[in-house]
Amino acid sequence: MNALELYSECSAKIAKLLTREYSTSFSKAIHLLDRSLHRSIYGIYGFVRLADEIVDTFYHQNQEVLFREFCQEVEKALNLKFSLNPILHAFQEVVHTYKIPKEYIDAFLYSMELDLTKREYTDEEASVYIYGSAEVVGLMCLCVFVPDEKERTNLIPYAKKLGSAFQKVNFLRDIQSDLEVRKRIYIPKELLENGKITEKTKKQYEAILEQEFKEAQKGINLLPKTCRKGVQIAHTYFYALFKKIQSKSVEEVLQKRIRIDNFHKFRLLARASLMW
Repeated sequence: MNALELYSECSAKIAKLLTREYSTSFSKAIHLLDRSLHRSIYGIYGFVRLADEIVDTFYHQNQEVLFREFCQEVEKALNLKFSLNPILHAFQEVVHTYKIPKEYIDAFLYSMELDLTKREYTDEEASVYIYGSAEVVGLMCLCVFVPDEKERTNLIPYAKKLGSAFQKVNFLRDIQSDLEVRKRIYIPKELLENGKITEKTKKQYEAILEQEFKEAQKGINLLPKTCRKGVQIAHTYFYALFKKIQSKSVEEVLQKRIRIDNFHKFRLLARASLMW
């Protein structure tokens, strides 16, 4: 193993560590993918997580400066096929190995940048944000799952539906902290009543989500066996979280973050594993 290979190995391990520390649920889903896919999906998650933390949680820093520097580092990593930032080094390897379109990366960074300044969305603006913040992440993973461009063409609409469903569940789950801490709301203005989320709003949004989960499941059934189980686990977990949120009133959702306890997560993991 030469020096660059050693550095690449270390970078991949750091991306894996970051994933495990930040998301136990996502780590479990990755673990159920074929081992050959682990490194690349960790690389994608590490990149996504760094950007998300800059715009969402690093309030003690100048977030706009941090994000601008991060975008510059991303460009440099992609151009040089190397980065002294281990997470970006791991990510650029995935991008070049699987020929992930640059358009996906640009769309993601655009949506992350919106989080620095934008506080409310129209339906059209929300669709653009969701595409960049979630759908393209699913499309990046799809490039890894199905490297042949022709073979994955039919799967793209389903991957987008899954990413959209996941993100909309996050919007409902995090609505309290988004409103109170970040002073923003992603549910489109057209669904709000006098600028507020009501029971009617919640039910309308949940109806959209239900349909997206159903459409996404069709795509999961078409995935290669190497990745099907892991994606099914993620779908099962988010759908269970969605159903729990659906059972709560608007007041409850606005008062606290709805979660799935660890025991329930284990049961979901076992059930989805048995399915496949």
